Amino acid sequence: MQSLREALEMTGITDVGRLRDHNEDAVLYDADLGVVVLADGMGGYNAGEVASGLAIEAVDETLRAALEALPPPAPSNELLRACVTELVETAITHANTSVFEMANNDPLCYGMGTTLVCALFYDNRVVVGHVGDSRLYRYRAAEFIPLTRDHSLLQEQLDAGLIRPEEARHASYRNLVTRAVGIDEQVEAEVQEFEVLPGDLYLFCSDGLTDMLEDQAIGEIVSLFFEDLPLAAQTLVDRANAEGGKDNISVVLVGIRRDYAVETGWFSRLSSRFR
Repeated sequence: MQSLREALEMTGITDVGRLRDHNEDAVLYDADLGVVVLADGMGGYNAGEVASGLAIEAVDETLRAALEALPPPAPSNELLRACVTELVETAITHANTSVFEMANNDPLCYGMGTTLVCALFYDNRVVVGHVGDSRLYRYRAAEFIPLTRDHSLLQEQLDAGLIRPEEARHASYRNLVTRAVGIDEQVEAEVQEFEVLPGDLYLFCSDGLTDMLEDQAIGEIVSLFFEDLPLAAQTLVDRANAEGGKDNISVVLVGIRRDYAVETGWFSRLSSRFR
């Protein structure tokens, strides 16, 4: 039977950048489970690092614990889709609770929060949830496009036509997010589902990459090193640092190497691992 690791190639890297003295980004990826989590923390002292670490830990624990409760489904089972979507939403809710409670119980962590983008690959699909301005892109058939839209003041102004795209890159408030994990008791995550095709490449990244490089430049690197994901990830980080490296830089790349539909047996196999 086909395993997810045989279908999904994953690699990731996180770098402190050139101007920061510590890294507040955190990444986690697991090709066996089909899970990716990336967070970009914010807060005084080392609170941003605490927030991002708590968030990815909460998402990972929630997904691992819940996957065993999902029954082996029939192909294209609508119940499966609903379960996976709810699972991602629940994981983000748990991450928010974890960060919020720590922020309110530890004076050194007061006001901390984090962006979050996470995904679960299943049945030739991916469910992605995000809060803030960490992003997911897809490279397919030589086309590189964003699949998420930032929860930021800048994005709201772009959507309203109050600022032109060419002005946005130099806006002083480009990093002001309108949603973040752990800031409030409740969080509104945006959760979407996309069809996945063999040959696709998915890029998860923090704003330390997108603030330094235009989407076109990122897409060109992804296209150039499509067959070598570790080199692609390292090149993206190196280029961001060469352009100034003003923030921590994190990327996770997921290459879809073959079909991973439910009928191949991977979901039943996955469920049995946790029983």
